[in-house]
Amino acid sequence: MTQPILPPKPKSRVEKVSLRQYAKLFRADILSAQPARLYRAWMAEFRTPFFRSYLVNDTDLLKTVLKERPDDFPKSGRISEGLRPLLGESVFLTNGETWKRQRRIIDPAFEGGRLRETFSAIWDASEAAVARLAEFQGGEVEIEEHTSHAAADVIFRTLFSIPIEHEIASKVFHEFRTYQRTQPILNIAAFIPMPRWLPRFFHRDTRGAAAKIRGLITKLTSERMAEIDAGTAPNDLASKIMTTADPVTGETFTTEEMVDQVAIFFLAGHETSASALAWTLYLMAQFPDWQDNVAAEAEIGLANDFSAVAKLRISRDVFREALRLYPPVPMMVRQNTCPEEFRKRDVQAGSQIVLSPWHLHRHERMWENPDGFDPARWGTENGKTCMRDAYMPFSAGPRVCTGAGFAMIEGVLILSMILRKYRVSLTDRPAPEPVAHLTVRSKDGIFLRLDPR
Repeated sequence: MTQPILPPKPKSRVEKVSLRQYAKLFRADILSAQPARLYRAWMAEFRTPFFRSYLVNDTDLLKTVLKERPDDFPKSGRISEGLRPLLGESVFLTNGETWKRQRRIIDPAFEGGRLRETFSAIWDASEAAVARLAEFQGGEVEIEEHTSHAAADVIFRTLFSIPIEHEIASKVFHEFRTYQRTQPILNIAAFIPMPRWLPRFFHRDTRGAAAKIRGLITKLTSERMAEIDAGTAPNDLASKIMTTADPVTGETFTTEEMVDQVAIFFLAGHETSASALAWTLYLMAQFPDWQDNVAAEAEIGLANDFSAVAKLRISRDVFREALRLYPPVPMMVRQNTCPEEFRKRDVQAGSQIVLSPWHLHRHERMWENPDGFDPARWGTENGKTCMRDAYMPFSAGPRVCTGAGFAMIEGVLILSMILRKYRVSLTDRPAPEPVAHLTVRSKDGIFLRLDPR
């Protein structure tokens, strides 16, 4: 019997390891540091000398943490330790009233007709991505580099109305490549409680890249605020956010606050989209029948019109399936503020509640063919149920990614435009190995052959 073709998946670690071994594995890659039983567990406990963690796959508990009582489960400070040099007090890291105020200012920029207004910028960035790939026709291309380029271009065009070729945009992009490869999701503070006054030990390249990125973003932000004051600013996402007042306090963002938010827009909107697109294109090379379906659909339905995106149903299901298998943010961590009882187990206040889209999306007791690539699953009863209860590539509840709708349009459009023009196929290189840097990336890149259609 022929074995089914399965997309790449990291090997799980052996069941029993010491804390020291686990910390070493965790720092190298959080995906392969986990035991295989997490793909079947409803909940798992992990103990250290300093705190306890509970990985939760139980859908009722997920609903409690993310949707029903989110204020009782704020984001863990252990995650923010590693990201604060770049993100400061951005909406991704804050909690409580600070976070609520930030969302009240940011959310209007992504509501309703704003997606329609940004469509032409996404289209232009997609066309530019297709054009840049032309020089690789008939040869090999490292596709992650190009999806990163395309996603960064989308961010700068929609946020600041400038293409990636703009001098500052180009510098931010290249500095971020350095930051992305040197900064793991968690640093030592994830394991050992550290007082606020104690210096954090970041890699020199990480600190340097973060400082350069923030300096460049500060320049862009200051220039835009001056344009707003002069009445010459374009009507893009940056202008909308900078001019939106908190309906409760009447305040707008300061320059420093806006720099924090732009940093997370770039991280969340560029890094996650780049990861998702790269893995989707690899899957298209691995499953050429689906690739041909996407290309045929694009040939008929693709148009420079916002309403055309709704017709790209195959591309949407393919992209959605790639997000299931390779969620860009593989784990999220909350912290309970009061004692809880989870699955008849006492959970002390201050414990780490780990929510893992990586394990949830491949859970063997929920999904049919959990490790297989099957975009048709979204039309099945199992797929519909799991999409509602066990699918959260953009988180869920009040803290769901504000740009989730934006990301789906961007991913579907760029994917369709590339595959309408080119055919991607596998090379003789080994299959890419998923690892978690800031997002789920390939350990050594994703190389594909590119040919014109």
